[in-house]
Amino acid sequence: MSTILECKGLTKTFGRKKVLSNIDLELETGKIIGLLGPNGSGKTTFIKLVNDLLTPTAGEIRIAGFKPGVESKKIVSYLPEKTYLNEWMKVEQIIEFFSDFYEDFHADKAYEMLQKLNLNPGDRLKTMSKGMKEKVQLCLVMARQAKLYLLDEPIGGVDPAARDYILETIINNYNKDSTIIISTHLIADIEKVLDYVIFLKDGELVLSSFVDEIRAEQGKSVDKLFKEVFKC
Repeated sequence: MSTILECKGLTKTFGRKKVLSNIDLELETGKIIGLLGPNGSGKTTFIKLVNDLLTPTAGEIRIAGFKPGVESKKIVSYLPEKTYLNEWMKVEQIIEFFSDFYEDFHADKAYEMLQKLNLNPGDRLKTMSKGMKEKVQLCLVMARQAKLYLLDEPIGGVDPAARDYILETIINNYNKDSTIIISTHLIADIEKVLDYVIFLKDGELVLSSFVDEIRAEQGKSVDKLFKEVFKC
């Protein structure tokens, strides 16, 4: 397996507040990875650093050998925690925009996912519920043939009944040679799809391990271990 993401001494501060502290990581391709921790643990900051939306205070990041920037963005598909799409646009117009903007975007794949999620491409975003908008955004992200998918809380804003549909969409629509990082605090809902987990606590890396190793060596689920580590 090759390395898709490598961090060395990654640190981010905002003024005197240290949000991430000296993170060392090396993640393989072909894995679904859970970036896990309670709210305020540094998950979104980590994802924004990898996606070049923030600049590290110290340390470095490499995505398939590239520093975060123009070249890395060609192979990274990013789902932010909050929607950034224009409310007045129809879904089909956004698909056309993505087709023009991203060389690896497959419009037919986006339409297929929308159909399975019972979303109408002719609808304007402003007529949709928050959960529907998040599903649209997920379809757009997963319709790219990226090497690394960064999904920030993809199931956080939807009802429990919709979570399985969203996880199924993620699993069935990514390239098996790529890597997905899913940030969440809803461990029980996503544990079944994870190959590897990263625990962040107060900006520090407290665990980095394969899920099967946790179960074999500690005899417990990731969800149970998470609750013990974070006392929740």
